[in-house]
This record gives sequence, C-alpha cells and structure tokens, in this order.
Amino acid sequence: MPTAGSSKLKEKVRRLPSTPGVYLMKDRLGSVIYVGKAKSLKKRVSTYFQPSRSFISQPKIRALVEMIRDFEIIEVNSEPEALLLEGQLIKKWRPKYNTDFTDDKRFLLVRLDQTRKLPRFTLARFKKEDGARYFGPFAQAYHIRKTLAEMRRQFGVLLSDSNPKTLGDGQFQLYEDVRAELYGFSNIVTRDQYLARVEKACSFLEGKSREFLADVRKKMVCEAEKKNFEKAAEFRDIAFALESSLRKTRKFERERVDSRDLSNVLTELKVALALKSLPVVMECFDVSHISGTFVVASMVQFKKGHPNKARYRRYKIKSFEGNDDFRSMEEVVGRRYRRLAKEEKPFPDLVVIDGGRGQVSSALKAFLVQDLEPPQIIGLAKKHETIIFSDERPPLRLPLSHGGLQLLQRLRDEA
Repeated sequence: MPTAGSSKLKEKVRRLPSTPGVYLMKDRLGSVIYVGKAKSLKKRVSTYFQPSRSFISQPKIRALVEMIRDFEIIEVNSEPEALLLEGQLIKKWRPKYNTDFTDDKRFLLVRLDQTRKLPRFTLARFKKEDGARYFGPFAQAYHIRKTLAEMRRQFGVLLSDSNPKTLGDGQFQLYEDVRAELYGFSNIVTRDQYLARVEKACSFLEGKSREFLADVRKKMVCEAEKKNFEKAAEFRDIAFALESSLRKTRKFERERVDSRDLSNVLTELKVALALKSLPVVMECFDVSHISGTFVVASMVQFKKGHPNKARYRRYKIKSFEGNDDFRSMEEVVGRRYRRLAKEEKPFPDLVVIDGGRGQVSSALKAFLVQDLEPPQIIGLAKKHETIIFSDERPPLRLPLSHGGLQLLQRLRDEA
C-alpha cells in the first residue's frame, strides 16, 4: 500500500486537474478519513504530499498525512458547488479528521414529518433517524425560508406555524384565515387531497421545479406589463430565491458525466457489471410514499447515457393499500414489462432499482412470476452507493470517481 510520500501517489497527484472539486483521503483500509474542497484540486491535494513545515506543524494535520494511503477526487463546476458537496459528503461519512461540518450552522435541511396526519414542512439543522423525510442541505437560510413561504402559496401545504382544524367527515381546514382562497386553492381538503399536494411539493424540493419557476417568471412579466413594478419585483425576488436554494445540490458529482466521452463511460459500466452488451438503454425505478398511504412510483429511461424523457412514466399503486416498498416495486416493474412483452417491444439492456436487496428481489420476482426472461437487474443502495446484483454475486462498491457509477447515480437521481 503506497504511503503519502510514495512515488505512486505523487504521480497520481501530478496528473490531477486544476479545477474546483472535492478530494477524499483514505487510509490503508480504504476508509475515508478526510474530505476537503479545493479551488484547484491539483494545487490543494499536492500540499498533502509535499507538505511545508508550517502545514505539518499542527499535530492533527501531521497525523492525517501519516495515515493517507490513497485518495479520490470529484470534479465540480464551481467553488460554491464544491462547498456544498463537501458538506454533504462529510455529513454522510463523518470522517475521522473532519470537524468543521459536524455541528455546522450554515446549512439547513427541510424536514417533512410523515408521522402526522397532515404532514408539514419545517426547517432542521440535523438529519435524525426519526422516520421524517429530509431535503437538502441548502446553503442560504434566507432563500430557503422564502422558498418555503412560496411553496405554501403555490401548493397549499402546511408549514411549522400552521394549525389546521378537523371539520369531520374526513375533512380539514388548513388555515384559519382566507389565505388559501387568496392563494388560489381550496382551504377545505381531505387527507388524500392534502397528501397529493405534499407529493408535488416534495418533487419540487427534489429539483423538479421548472414548471413552478416558469409560472413565477410569467407572473413577473405580467405584473411588469401592467406597470405593477413593486409586485413584479416581488416575483423577481421569489424566482431568484427559488433558483438559489433549489439547485440540485445532491447531483453535483454527477453533472460532469456529460463532459466525458459517454461511449467510454458505457464501456466502463459494461466491464464493471460484467454485462453481455453495452447498456445503451437503461431504465430505473423508484418508489416513494408519504405517511404510508399515498404511494407513487416513477420510471425513467436513459438512452446512450442521456435522459429519454419521452419514456418517463409515473405509476399509482393499484394492487393494495398501505406502505410496502417491496410489493410496490414488484407491481410497477411487472406492469412495465408485461406491457412491453404484450406489445413485443424490446426490454432495456439494464434495469436499475433505487434500493437494496429486498427491492431488487422484488423486481426480479416481477419477471419470474410472469415467465419473462429478465434483463440484468441491479440495485443502487444510497447509504454507501453500493451496487446490488440480482444473482449470487456479492455487492460491488465502485470508486466515486468511476464514470459508470456517476452515470448510474444520475439515472437514479432522475427517477
């Protein structure tokens, strides 16, 4: 195993790009022990392998340098992206030599409490294992607070300061005043109607916000044409807040896949997964639910490494009520490929499941119970970005810089 001063690692440093990004230092076991950001990856990482006397005078840094046996990099487009990605990766792995972000007050999460009859959106500093759904992190508190306020106006959802009333007959009054009617949606709803609104708001927070932004900009132009410049400025500020807070921060490490030669990336993926042919057509399935009753699934398709949005599909779970991710996955996968088989259309080269062993087994079962020959099926588990196979092969963890893994992540994030 090469040490920090070895010629092998120094040669690896010499080949680094002078672009913004995040670097991950690893110990002899391959564990991530430090995550850092850089304006220039080459310049920053080189300081660990040719350290100055002042740099290693700090005991903590000296101990870190002595433990480094390898590193990975993730290139991004700008320093702000590097800052956000650094925070995400540190929160995910909590490396031994990182302390700056463990109690960081600069980042906020949006929390959806799914245990309540009418889930509402609040802000949180930390992600807990409490059954809630979290979005983010978001870098600027002002912008995300303004975004939540606009979400209430646009989608009719509840925030932390809301006190809905139970009216009987399964109906609820969301607000005590007339705000709902002013915002253009009904103030009296059933639980299912409200959960449908929440699902739209969740999709929005996940970055699927183009229609919403287009609507806000349209209102801005309309008010300006009426010479209502104060109102137009308000919509302009809302649009800016939305764009600032809802950039797809969780996808920064995937965005540079398009800048590569995608044919090479597909070849890398074919080799890594031991596929019989290039994964020219890939389809990915994801199941999501709110409070266990409003369950939906989505399917996206990539062709030659690019999104093929004409083939995107949304599914409502029809065969049962309640919360069962495995049964839901089996249903939607079965419906998708039963239809393709009936229409005599080809199956994709690779089916990707957003989930672990249980979801992958359910997807495979969907083919077998219908006597259909399954394509290669894998799962991508988010915790460690582990690839789960549908056969007897052990789980696979590719380097985060692997082009094939980044393409799978983009596919999974799109679902």
